[in-house]
Amino acid sequence: MLRYLARLATTAQAVVLLTLPARSQQHKPVKDISPAIQVEVNVVNILATVRDKHGAWINNLTKDDFILTEDRQPQQIKYFARETDLPLTIGLLVDVSGSQYNLIDIERQAAYQFFSQVLRKGDKAFLISFRGNVELLQDFTGSARLLQEAIERLSWHSAGDLQAGQVVLSTMDRGGTVLYDAIYLAATDRLVHQAGRKVMVLITDGVDFNSQRTLGDAVKAAQQADTVIYSIRYFDIRAYSDDRFRKYSDVMDSALRTVSQQTGGRVLYMDKKHPLPQDFDELQQEMRSQYAIGYIPTNEKHDGSYRHLDLRTRDHNLKVQARRGYYAMPPENGSGGARPAGGASTRPR
Repeated sequence: MLRYLARLATTAQAVVLLTLPARSQQHKPVKDISPAIQVEVNVVNILATVRDKHGAWINNLTKDDFILTEDRQPQQIKYFARETDLPLTIGLLVDVSGSQYNLIDIERQAAYQFFSQVLRKGDKAFLISFRGNVELLQDFTGSARLLQEAIERLSWHSAGDLQAGQVVLSTMDRGGTVLYDAIYLAATDRLVHQAGRKVMVLITDGVDFNSQRTLGDAVKAAQQADTVIYSIRYFDIRAYSDDRFRKYSDVMDSALRTVSQQTGGRVLYMDKKHPLPQDFDELQQEMRSQYAIGYIPTNEKHDGSYRHLDLRTRDHNLKVQARRGYYAMPPENGSGGARPAGGASTRPR
């Protein structure tokens, strides 16, 4: 299986037909067909959401309304489309660590609501829970019944309490909360092999303690899997003393903002003013309806370096939400191609 940042490229074939003219009417023309010449055209794809200063979506822009740079160098937008109602591949990751002990029932209901509101025909999803280890409770499926059964298994338990049929991605329980490991494993073991529009949704307070992978590793893995991360911050103030909460609150928020913003997603905060059904509905609309932008980088090197992207509109009052960059990975098996990173992408039309 290919483990790499999803690469979307278009291939142009030029077939040259050389036909010798007939010497006379008694002789049939002789055709000399030259070998097909394949030209690799490396297209980096970006999905973008645009809002005004009041947070309302802007859906009527054209490609001329956007300005794009890669490593501060202007890029020409070649492909532009408004994508709606495309199938989704969704990974839902739920925090079941000690700090979430009192929220397990709420998280279980949140997961059920999420799949009930978001999953549509043609979509597929998987469910992961994490604490000191990472557990795959349900692999890819489009079955609401299987996902609901997996949600019922969300619990505060150890790896030794696993039920039959569960797949443990990380068998060693390291203790703590391995949020970064969960993101990394979901990206590298599941999402990197999938095509199309991919989304990872985190339900967590944002605490990571004892992961083998770093925050940077988690972000890079999601970018290379071409996956957008949306974080739903859910926390129980009773799980922390006042000092501990003040100490970790900014760290939690910063980590979730980093993984979300770097991949083209964002953080949603659960409270009385923002109930789950409302946020899930907004999330679904955002995930399914975005601008699809494609361009051919002026820097043709495939050196594995990270390229910074800056996408904005000519109207400075509008805010663009899109991935921040991609990795220009070397070609595999002798074939060239830029590999777009971060944020979900689709083939431009």
